[in-house]
Amino acid sequence: MNELPVVLSAVLPVLLIAVAGVAMRKFEWLTTEADHSLMRVTVNLLIPAFIFDKVLNNPALHRTENLFLPPLVGFATVALGIGVGWLAIRLAGLQRDAAGRTFAFSTGLYNYGYVPLPLAISLFDRETVGVLIVHNLGTEIAFWLLGTVVFAHAANEPLWKKILNPPLVAILLTLTLNFTGGAAYVPEFVKTTAHMLGVCAIPMGLVLIGAMIADHLGEFHSEQGWRVMGASCVLRLGVIPVLFLALAKFLPCSVELKRVILLQAAMPSAVFAILAARHFGGDGPTALRVVIATSALSFVTIPLWIRAGMKWLGL
Repeated sequence: MNELPVVLSAVLPVLLIAVAGVAMRKFEWLTTEADHSLMRVTVNLLIPAFIFDKVLNNPALHRTENLFLPPLVGFATVALGIGVGWLAIRLAGLQRDAAGRTFAFSTGLYNYGYVPLPLAISLFDRETVGVLIVHNLGTEIAFWLLGTVVFAHAANEPLWKKILNPPLVAILLTLTLNFTGGAAYVPEFVKTTAHMLGVCAIPMGLVLIGAMIADHLGEFHSEQGWRVMGASCVLRLGVIPVLFLALAKFLPCSVELKRVILLQAAMPSAVFAILAARHFGGDGPTALRVVIATSALSFVTIPLWIRAGMKWLGL
């Protein structure tokens, strides 16, 4: 199998949908006033429905190894990435101030949802998608917990309220149904409804991400941040993938989890790092430079890392 065309065919639609979001904002088809309500619909309804559809009766999640290890790996890989970014703050020409902390956090936080999910669907199978979703439990906790630690800034709401969100509740509920045998009693019309809502989750999220990028482009002055962008690309798309693939190679885990680690190894910085910088009191332009630079270059590096990783890991 030639993986490169498959990877490109999975990545390019993600890019085009995000570009559509940029265009919608520029043409004022999607206004900033609509962002908040659409984001709430996406996070509180569409993503939970997607999770329910993919996790319910997923055979890979009947194995204990795929329930407990993936969240630990998710948390650990985010912590590892932030640690690498922290050690390289001076490489980016920054100090350990708001900009330096933002660089470390943005470099370490990979895109764990909107890009790897469609890739998992295109490249692998439903079992891998289910493990990816459970894996993201750990990344979600790491996002809020380590964000609070790195920025030393208390959130406006208690941490447990941020972590205990509708997607997390959907994961826990669906896993409980699987574990107790209740999944067998879920009516077909409920499954169909969840599927129909779930297929809207990724496109809607990508459109909103594109719109947010369009909003921040005015703050992006590349001539002032080449060193930050270069350092973030070297770390996020060069050094960190090697560490992740080594983990996938030597960690005694399921094939599905190895695939998940491979996908996350190839990911750019998460666009939510821009929102995190604003929420935690970091430096927005630094986060924007990291996200834009790694995202742009990742459309070249994602296929290369996935193709090389598949061969090295025997996937």
